[in-house]
Amino acid sequence: METFINPEYREWKDILKRPLFDSSEMYDKVKNILGEIKYAGDAALKKFTEKFDGVAIDNIQLGKNELVEAEVSLNKELKEAIGIAAQYIKTFHESQKLEVNKIETAPGVLCWQKQVAIEKIGLYIPGGTAPLFSTVLMLAIPAQIAGCEEIILCSPPGKNGKIHPAILYAAKVSGVSKIYKLGGVQAIGAMAFGTETVPKTDKIFGPGNQYVTAAKQLVSMNDVAIDMPAGPSEVMVVADNSSDPAFVASDLLSQAEHGTDSQVILVTTDAYFPGKVEKELELQLQSLPRREIAEKALVNSRIIVMEDEKEMIRMINLYAPEHLIIATKNHEDISTKIKNAGSVFLGNYTPESAGDYASGTNHTLPTNGWAKSYSGVNLDSFTKKITFQEITGEGLQALGPVIELLAEAEFLHAHKNAVSIRLNKLKNN
Repeated sequence: METFINPEYREWKDILKRPLFDSSEMYDKVKNILGEIKYAGDAALKKFTEKFDGVAIDNIQLGKNELVEAEVSLNKELKEAIGIAAQYIKTFHESQKLEVNKIETAPGVLCWQKQVAIEKIGLYIPGGTAPLFSTVLMLAIPAQIAGCEEIILCSPPGKNGKIHPAILYAAKVSGVSKIYKLGGVQAIGAMAFGTETVPKTDKIFGPGNQYVTAAKQLVSMNDVAIDMPAGPSEVMVVADNSSDPAFVASDLLSQAEHGTDSQVILVTTDAYFPGKVEKELELQLQSLPRREIAEKALVNSRIIVMEDEKEMIRMINLYAPEHLIIATKNHEDISTKIKNAGSVFLGNYTPESAGDYASGTNHTLPTNGWAKSYSGVNLDSFTKKITFQEITGEGLQALGPVIELLAEAEFLHAHKNAVSIRLNKLKNN
């Protein structure tokens, strides 16, 4: 990790740059794959599954017997842990339900807003080197609570033609309607356009590699809504002389092991702290099965020593991290000044891993600086809000002249007439 000591503000933008790659050629490839899926449907899905996943699939949709087989193959302890995590996630997201609140904005003018579930939800769950069954819980449980009528899930098959059993068990626990053995761009295309086997969805959720991200962005232009712009995983850890170097190193590595394009950043006011963390990083790396991935991610990562806490907070808000861990003695005070972050973890005993798995908050979060304008996934993500209004005759008599005046000023005379015709009838009754 490269270290910077009290950098000037003009240097911050370059220091905090995320890992970049040339995506122009990739977007062309993804666009061509999506075009073929839109045209050829299931035949294209099978073709690309064999090409990219190295397995020929006869039945794209998962059979009931495969779901039972997966549950039987999973050990009892893991199933219990998934169940506990599911309950905490459910508890947190149920608290986000909104009551209908009718407001009389003026006498006789009643307005309200109702939260209505999006009907068909598509979930993409990566398999590969890290089968993210926890993401199934994070996405399907709030979709179920919201009342989505259909929740479909796509996840890539392994070389044996099967989806990881933990993903399937999590899908059962969290109320997924249908499961398909599809990964990558072909999964996104199937859920965006619909095929003979896979239904078209109204909104797609879920993380993925750069190809999946590109596919989501492309289909969101015309075909389907998506959860949010997303990129490689990232964490910023804020520390001082009260922080535990071993804890901080473990938090940095927990994100670094996600992928070689992940980024982790340590910001501290203690000039001696970075050396302690680097020793811990070396020590902990030795025992990590994903050591090679984490080491490559650390090349993209930074340690920044700041002299002033005020400037440190300014840097946090400029970077807008996906995950922010504030492991300082005054973490509560600093947290009140955070404007841009996906999810915040406070104190020495709140690892980011808790939010990833079981504390209850959602781990599907905006990356790449999008926390400046996007929230992480929550119950609202699976709903839209419809406004309603009802006006009595008396209410229209009071409000109508205002509407007439405003409509006429905008030269929209049919708008004015829609009010005037009603007022005339009320006047003549």
